[in-house]
Amino acid sequence: MGVPLNASAFVLLMEKRLSLVEEKVYGELNPMVPILYRVMSTQEAWSEFYSVGDLGDIPEFNGKLSYLSLGPGYLTRIEPKEYAAAVQVQRKLLDDKQYGVLDDLAGSLIRSASRTKEKKGVRAFVNAFSSAFDYMTSEEGVSLCSSAHLNKMGASTSSGFSNAGSSALSPTSLAATRLLMRKFRNDNGERIAVSDNLAIVCPDNLADTAQEIVGTQSGLYSAENTKNMAYSRYKVIPYMRLDDYDTNNWFLVDLDAMKRDLIWIDRIKDEINHDWDFESYLKKVSIYFRIAYGWKNWRWIYGHSVS
Repeated sequence: MGVPLNASAFVLLMEKRLSLVEEKVYGELNPMVPILYRVMSTQEAWSEFYSVGDLGDIPEFNGKLSYLSLGPGYLTRIEPKEYAAAVQVQRKLLDDKQYGVLDDLAGSLIRSASRTKEKKGVRAFVNAFSSAFDYMTSEEGVSLCSSAHLNKMGASTSSGFSNAGSSALSPTSLAATRLLMRKFRNDNGERIAVSDNLAIVCPDNLADTAQEIVGTQSGLYSAENTKNMAYSRYKVIPYMRLDDYDTNNWFLVDLDAMKRDLIWIDRIKDEINHDWDFESYLKKVSIYFRIAYGWKNWRWIYGHSVS
């Protein structure tokens, strides 16, 4: 349990001799969850996502109809978890402090909550190569980026069912990754359309490299006047929180499909409660929220785990 903020710990706030007292000195990192995720609200304890496969090809008619069948997809369940915290402040400290600090405890808790959510949000990419999920259970049971994706249709997975590699970011690996994404297949083993609305999601450490690749019109790592086919083809999304875990891994994403299949659930938005403790005269401010993230399909991303 956190120690209450009291006058003895903040005795300097009682004196007017200080030239400046301030809080919230440092800004927070830009929020990325609204940019990357499809943000949903729900009234249910958990959310489940399911799909049904496509029909196969139409055979030549030989006087008798051929009947086609549909196959099931995989069930995904995303279950929000609870988060809560509080701050308590001594009445004497609030009465006697001489500076405009500790006035917005609710705002401080909301900023802390926003930072907590952003730290959870980056984990979809940080743990993209792991099948240990934070909030979801997956019937398929493999990681978001994997070379072993499955289907229930019995279709061959030798091609179009892998979205994991290990190549360092370069013009060559970027071009190869785009072609691999364009060969993705559905659960029936059929080629699917991948949007040209592609973006490189990378740690800040790789942002300059990515910008150089997509921003150099010609002569990139080759003779002058050689056209750079990556020029203006991709967006670059630097994700600063990725640097806290790894500075080499990077991802190519289909932005249209990502906004459809990468899910963020705000089950309960930030709830602020205020109270005074009757016996101790401690002012208490608390926050409560429930969140989750997950994905209902993997075909929006190709990730590289670079050693």
